[in-house]
Amino acid sequence: MMDVTLDWLDGVLDVALADDGDLATDDGLRTAVALSLLCDRRAEPDDVLPDGSTDRRGWWADAIADQDGDKWGSRLWLLNREKTLPEVRRAAEAYAREALAWLLEDGVATEVEAISETLDRDVLWLRVIIQRGDGTRLADRYQYVWR
Repeated sequence: MMDVTLDWLDGVLDVALADDGDLATDDGLRTAVALSLLCDRRAEPDDVLPDGSTDRRGWWADAIADQDGDKWGSRLWLLNREKTLPEVRRAAEAYAREALAWLLEDGVATEVEAISETLDRDVLWLRVIIQRGDGTRLADRYQYVWR
């Protein structure tokens, strides 16, 4: 089954175009990974919210998930007011692994790696490497911009 490919372009998640101008498609893994990382997961009760509000965000359908505890998205949004420190990079890696854990649980991947780095003051890059059971590998970079 093929899905429309979503790409992270200039700080925005957007549909990808093929060379001929049609919508690009993929087997769904790249799109699923992008959505898992870039959609807001509901904050845990002990998470400090960055804007001081009471909005814990998240997807409403988590309340009726097929399996108890299944949650969609990542908690990367909790870092949007943090400084680019080593502990923040470690938290970003942990949030990315948490968001992509379903790939391992569902047997889609045999290994998921998330590596963060800051290349300039306001941008956190996540390099995500996914090893599939058939030996294929997906490696992409995602950026999270502090503003």
